[in-house]
Amino acid sequence: VQLQASGGGLVQAGGSLTLFCTQSGGTLSAFDMGWFRQAPGKEREFLTGIKRNGYNKYYSESVKGRFTISRDNAKNTVYLQMNNLKPVDTAIYYCAARLKLITTMWNQYDAWGQGTQVTVSS
Repeated sequence: VQLQASGGGLVQAGGSLTLFCTQSGGTLSAFDMGWFRQAPGKEREFLTGIKRNGYNKYYSESVKGRFTISRDNAKNTVYLQMNNLKPVDTAIYYCAARLKLITTMWNQYDAWGQGTQVTVSS
């Protein structure tokens, strides 16, 4: 499975962005999906995950209430809607796929997108 993350960019604090994770070479519906981010000098951080059925979603405390994950298996795409962005959200954002159940452990995922940069200015 190959993942492609896109949608990042520069936004002012309080603004919004939507990230996209598209999959080729397989069937996205076979995977639980997660979004992670990594800021310079920091570890990769779990943000949110969605089960393959699209109904069960999980959020870290740092993004709960501001970020929303969703998926469209027919389009092989997972979305991350990010609202009320803050400068601390500045990082490279990655999507990841896992054949087994969602986990917050980044090294337990089977495939990764290349990352998309999100920069939030104050």
